[in-house]
Amino acid sequence: MLYDLSNPYEREKFRKSVEKLWRDGARVEVKKKQPTRTLAQNSYLHVLLGYFASEFGYSMDEVKHDIFKKRCNGDLFTATRVNRRGEKVQYLRSSRDLDTMEMTTAIERFRNYASAECGLYLPSPHEDEALFYAMQQVERFKDYL
Repeated sequence: MLYDLSNPYEREKFRKSVEKLWRDGARVEVKKKQPTRTLAQNSYLHVLLGYFASEFGYSMDEVKHDIFKKRCNGDLFTATRVNRRGEKVQYLRSSRDLDTMEMTTAIERFRNYASAECGLYLPSPHEDEALFYAMQQVERFKDYL
């Protein structure tokens, strides 16, 4: 069950639910639920990744993993876990694990990188005409991405 603890009514329901679980000696898991990235953010990101890839001849996977995740946002995507042998290994998190603020930060860093390092302006989410042009270009080169 999810509760919004900023709502007094739901906070009281949560307290009663926890008290019952406490009395029952239940096993519980408590997790803070972060707001996930939005579908609009995801769609916007894929247009930017595709546009960047089409401009420089990369595949979408190369842009997403090597540039977007590793080069521009290594601190957000690189994580460590312990494998079955007890060894620490690094891996790249999925973008679906980011909340809306993290995704906003990641996209802004990518836009800044594209502009400053590569000379490519990536449109903001509200630049409809520029985004339409980017989508057209992605569609034109989709067989190569």
